[in-house]
Amino acid sequence: MAKSNPFTFLQQVRSETAKVTWPTRRETMISTLMVFLMVAFAALFFFVADQVLGYAVGLIMSASV
Repeated sequence: MAKSNPFTFLQQVRSETAKVTWPTRRETMISTLMVFLMVAFAALFFFVADQVLGYAVGLIMSASV
Protein backbone atom coordinates (compact mmCIF):
# COMPACT_ATOMS: atom_id res chain seq x y z
CA MET A 1 0.00 0.00 0.00
CA ALA A 2 1.42 3.38 -0.98
CA LYS A 3 1.94 5.89 1.78
CA SER A 4 0.98 9.52 1.37
CA ASN A 5 2.14 12.39 3.47
CA PRO A 6 -0.21 13.98 6.01
CA PHE A 7 -0.55 17.20 4.02
CA THR A 8 -1.81 15.33 0.95
CA PHE A 9 -4.16 13.31 3.11
CA LEU A 10 -5.67 16.45 4.67
CA GLN A 11 -6.13 17.99 1.23
CA GLN A 12 -8.00 14.88 0.11
CA VAL A 13 -10.17 14.94 3.23
CA ARG A 14 -11.10 18.59 2.64
CA SER A 15 -11.87 17.82 -1.00
CA GLU A 16 -14.17 14.91 -0.07
CA THR A 17 -15.85 16.90 2.73
CA ALA A 18 -16.70 19.65 0.23
CA LYS A 19 -18.62 17.07 -1.86
CA VAL A 20 -20.91 16.10 1.02
CA THR A 21 -24.50 17.36 0.87
CA TRP A 22 -25.19 18.46 4.43
CA PRO A 23 -28.79 18.46 5.69
CA THR A 24 -30.47 21.77 6.36
CA ARG A 25 -31.40 22.82 9.87
CA ARG A 26 -35.06 22.04 9.11
CA GLU A 27 -34.22 18.53 7.85
CA THR A 28 -32.13 17.88 10.95
CA MET A 29 -34.94 19.05 13.26
CA ILE A 30 -37.54 16.89 11.47
CA SER A 31 -35.27 13.83 11.59
CA THR A 32 -34.58 14.40 15.28
CA LEU A 33 -38.30 14.74 16.03
CA MET A 34 -39.04 11.53 14.12
CA VAL A 35 -36.37 9.66 16.10
CA PHE A 36 -37.84 10.85 19.40
CA LEU A 37 -41.36 9.88 18.31
CA MET A 38 -40.26 6.40 17.24
CA VAL A 39 -38.40 5.92 20.54
CA ALA A 40 -41.52 6.98 22.46
CA PHE A 41 -43.72 4.57 20.46
CA ALA A 42 -41.23 1.72 20.94
CA ALA A 43 -41.01 2.41 24.69
CA LEU A 44 -44.81 2.46 24.98
CA PHE A 45 -45.14 -0.76 22.97
CA PHE A 46 -42.58 -2.63 25.06
CA PHE A 47 -44.06 -1.30 28.29
CA VAL A 48 -47.54 -2.55 27.31
CA ALA A 49 -46.17 -5.88 26.06
CA ASP A 50 -44.24 -6.35 29.32
CA GLN A 51 -47.33 -5.58 31.41
CA VAL A 52 -49.52 -7.99 29.41
CA LEU A 53 -46.96 -10.79 29.52
CA GLY A 54 -46.33 -10.21 33.23
CA TYR A 55 -50.06 -10.39 33.93
CA ALA A 56 -50.38 -13.59 31.85
CA VAL A 57 -47.44 -15.24 33.62
CA GLY A 58 -48.95 -14.21 36.96
CA LEU A 59 -52.24 -15.86 36.03
CA ILE A 60 -50.48 -19.03 34.94
CA MET A 61 -48.33 -19.17 38.07
CA SER A 62 -51.28 -18.57 40.42
CA ALA A 63 -53.41 -21.17 38.63
CA SER A 64 -50.76 -23.86 38.93
CA VAL A 65 -50.33 -23.48 42.71
